[in-house]
Amino acid sequence: MRSTLKLTPADRDFFAMVAEAAFTNPFSPARVELDRKIAGAPPSTSWDHLVELATARIGERLDRLSARGGSDPRRYRGEDRDLLRTVALFQVFHRYRLAFDELILKQLAAGDTPIPVPFARELLGRFGELGLDANAAMRYLAIFYQIRRAFYFIENALTGLAPSMHDLRLQLWNNIFTCNISWYEEHLWDRMEDFSTLLLGETGTGKGAAAAAIGRSGFIPFDERKGCFAGSFTRNFIALNLSQYPESLLESELFGHRKGAFTGAIEHHEGIFSRCSPHGSIFLDEIGDVSIPVQIKLLQVIQERTFSPVGSHDRLRFQGRVIAATNRPLDELRQKGLFRDDFFYRLCSDIVTVPPLRRRIEEEPRELEALVASILRRMVGEAATPFARQACDVINRDLGLGYPWPGNVRELEQAVRRIIISRHYRGDSATVAPGLRERLMAGIDSGATDAQSLLAGYCSLLYRRHGSYEEVARRTNLDRRTVKKYVQTEQGKEKP
Repeated sequence: MRSTLKLTPADRDFFAMVAEAAFTNPFSPARVELDRKIAGAPPSTSWDHLVELATARIGERLDRLSARGGSDPRRYRGEDRDLLRTVALFQVFHRYRLAFDELILKQLAAGDTPIPVPFARELLGRFGELGLDANAAMRYLAIFYQIRRAFYFIENALTGLAPSMHDLRLQLWNNIFTCNISWYEEHLWDRMEDFSTLLLGETGTGKGAAAAAIGRSGFIPFDERKGCFAGSFTRNFIALNLSQYPESLLESELFGHRKGAFTGAIEHHEGIFSRCSPHGSIFLDEIGDVSIPVQIKLLQVIQERTFSPVGSHDRLRFQGRVIAATNRPLDELRQKGLFRDDFFYRLCSDIVTVPPLRRRIEEEPRELEALVASILRRMVGEAATPFARQACDVINRDLGLGYPWPGNVRELEQAVRRIIISRHYRGDSATVAPGLRERLMAGIDSGATDAQSLLAGYCSLLYRRHGSYEEVARRTNLDRRTVKKYVQTEQGKEKP
């Protein structure tokens, strides 16, 4: 029988730092700093290079342990064993991250049919060498795939250099794995359907992309018998724009209907709650537009996890997760009785606000060019990236630096297309007049703005950015009613 080993104080300190990094949000400044310390790299090192250096240094430390016959976590006890197993899992994950990336790309190309995982048997064997039983090994295989998908979709679908975009990516990661991923791995990996998400933000900001990043990053178990995951992440995310259906058809699209349930129902129809897989997510866009009766029925589904198709008494079970979004001010709708409080509280396990484009550009001057380059890459590939600077020059020439981008990223995408066609973009004719920020600054410079107008303008700018009277009140140290009065006063000035 082999003797029990102990880590040296130096190894224990180093591995504790690695374990902390393993459980830290990869989009957080704290994670970048931990990777830098692990790698022993200067602040100027890019994050991708930092990860490579950190992974190499961890491998060297584990190799030295192995040379002394001490790399097997099963030879340790208590905290040392848990620490070394976490570090070994962290290292294994990074060795296979490119294989997972390739799997993601192949699954995107394959669509809704799950594809084989050629490295699954090898990876499961590595888990066994670390002392994990068969169930734990299968769970970690699925979690590794989930982690890599989450990083891929958050990083690639939500381009931006602005601090508010860094915050958004960090929040979306927490939405998927909670703020404590170790607790998620132990207790919540198969229970996230109880956590609904509410996405807020103006039209065109990218709420759909944020929802897709969440929905495509859910836990999917591995089917060892078939050698693939139990479902495709492309099928696990179903989106429905609620505002595009009349009231008479909306319930059928949500819950399905039985043949003969109403005039024109000539066959059975599955709604999105029926089509959603057990590990999938449903995205209900424009949730602020639905009527009270539909809100009540959706509340029952989320609360009781069951529903009935139109024209049927059968109770079907819904096991997926609900993501909802709106560009409407829910606090006002709730005050007017147009949005039920109990429904709101069922949707808001997490509230994520997607920032408007004008805020992003104000925060980071390079934001516009980074977004234009990303749009061009999606349109025509990497070869078009150098055109981004020229497109930005056209935008600045035609619109000026203070254009408010009322259509947000969606408008910017169309602006890029129009510039490709005509080398011009004149903007939204309803908003090309000087913006609020420019008028305020001009008034300050000329000394023509009084204190009340300045405060009203400032509250209105904050409201445009955060979309909530409560948040503006918190930031200005004013009460909510005063903030609302100032904002509405400024909005009245802006109307023709």
